[in-house]
Amino acid sequence: MAETPAPATVIDASGLVLGRAASLIARRLLEGESIVVVNAEKSVVTGSRAHVIAHYTEARARGSKRTGPHFPRYPDRIFRRTVRGMLPHLKTRGKVAFARLEVHIGVPPRYQASSAETLATAKPRPTIRPPITLEAVTRLLGARV
Repeated sequence: MAETPAPATVIDASGLVLGRAASLIARRLLEGESIVVVNAEKSVVTGSRAHVIAHYTEARARGSKRTGPHFPRYPDRIFRRTVRGMLPHLKTRGKVAFARLEVHIGVPPRYQASSAETLATAKPRPTIRPPITLEAVTRLLGARV
């Protein structure tokens, strides 16, 4: 008899630093956990605004439309790609782990009733300049969020 899969853990990405959250989520995915990330557009990217925007526009412009590499424009896809970069995604265990990840813009109706956890170690440290949200970056890339 087949076992029923464990329910997915819902993580609210509001106010979390993108890279720190992605590394923690990648580790948990490799341990066999299924994770659903909500409010991906509210995660933040630290650094100076000009440097962050230059990094993402350069990554988006790299390559060609035909051959790639194809860099995403929307916040949920950028979040997924960031987690993928922290997984061994070319190996079987990385592909299986990556398949257990769901990322959403906002909170879908089926996850509104469940309590979302947050990752305390992925919170930004207090700084003079506020971090830029992933939503603001993707709007500059041309996404209609």
